Amino acid sequence: MPYKVIPVNLSKGEQLAPAFLKISPNNKIPAIVDESPEDTNKPLAIFESGAILLYLAEKVGQFFPVDLRERCQVLEWLFWQVGGLGPMAGQNHHFANFAPEKIPYAIERYVNETTRLYKVLDKQLEGREFIAGAYSIADMACYPWVVPYEMQGQRLEDYPHLEKWFHSMKARPAVQRAYAVATELHT
Repeated sequence: MPYKVIPVNLSKGEQLAPAFLKISPNNKIPAIVDESPEDTNKPLAIFESGAILLYLAEKVGQFFPVDLRERCQVLEWLFWQVGGLGPMAGQNHHFANFAPEKIPYAIERYVNETTRLYKVLDKQLEGREFIAGAYSIADMACYPWVVPYEMQGQRLEDYPHLEKWFHSMKARPAVQRAYAVATELHT
C-alpha cells in the first residue's frame, strides 16, 4: 500500500499539537490517517499500534487469518504484546536507561518481568517459525520490542527459539525497509 511518513518530533512536543491530538488523543506515536477507507471518502484516523495493525491487516486481507482459531491465536499474541511485552519493556527501558534517578527496585522489577515475558515468547516459538503459526501482525507487533534486547538487560542466546525468530524477522525485506525508513528519518 502506498503511504507517506510524517515525522512527529517528540522532543519538540509536536505530539501535543492540536492537529496531532485530533489523530492521536493519547499524544503518542504511531498514528495513521487512511485517506481512502472502505466505508467513505472521509479520512479515518487510527491510533495505538495494535489497532493500526489490525485495521491494516483487515483492509488488505493479509497477516490476519480467516480461520477462527488461527485468528484468535493471532489476537491473543497481539494483545499479549500490547498488554505485556510493550508496557513492561517500555518501563524497563525507562528505569534502566533514562530515569534521572536510578531506582534499583524498579530496574530489577522490570528487567525480571521482561525476562519472564521473553521466556513466554521463547516457549511459544518452540517448534514454529512465527508466533501464531503463519507470519502475522503478532510478529509485527512483538519484533520492535525485542530489537533493543540489550538495553532491556537480555541476552538472546538465553532464548534459542526467540533468537532464531528474531534473526528470521530481522532478515525479512519488509522489516529491513521499515528500519531503513526509520534510520532515514533520524539522520
